[in-house]
Amino acid sequence: MKFVDIKFLLSVHSLSQLPEPGLPEIAFAGRSNVGKSSLINTLVGRKAMVKVSGKPGKTQGLNFFEVEGSVFFVDLPGYGYAKVGKGMKEGWQKLITSYLETRTTLRCVVVIMDLRHGAKAQDLQLIDWLKQNNIPFLPVYTKSDKLSGNARQKNAAILDAGHNITAKQRIIFSAKNGQGKQELERDLASFAQID
Repeated sequence: MKFVDIKFLLSVHSLSQLPEPGLPEIAFAGRSNVGKSSLINTLVGRKAMVKVSGKPGKTQGLNFFEVEGSVFFVDLPGYGYAKVGKGMKEGWQKLITSYLETRTTLRCVVVIMDLRHGAKAQDLQLIDWLKQNNIPFLPVYTKSDKLSGNARQKNAAILDAGHNITAKQRIIFSAKNGQGKQELERDLASFAQID
């Protein structure tokens, strides 16, 4: 399925602002600056639907986008580096955790990681937490265009081992050349149970 008919719905800063459960939801999570916005923009075929920023911490709420009238994409705040106050970071963490734990319409969390870097503790913690809570997830390794073929495979194998996943469980992706886009579209449609 192509995810092209998309509109911004709202930015949620507290659980009380969440839309009524209805459509299936796919959440996108990742450390700051791993290419989360670029991935979503590539997926929906728009250059700037989701704001891309060189400054970590740009996304500060749960941003809901309605896609094809059949699924919500939920862009979560990046974790890690963001230069924001401790109180704000803790607020994000609480909001994200509560959303992931309680949202009955959540079908999958796309965990986005930069292929150029080794396994990060925060990514492993998130993946382990999702496993423990029986929340389906899909690891996606971004920025593959920045590495040669051999380096891509080597780094992917290192990340697989570091996150206790197999090559069949993840996707290698490039927003620049579209690598992995079709696989991602197929898998997300499957999680959301839409044609």
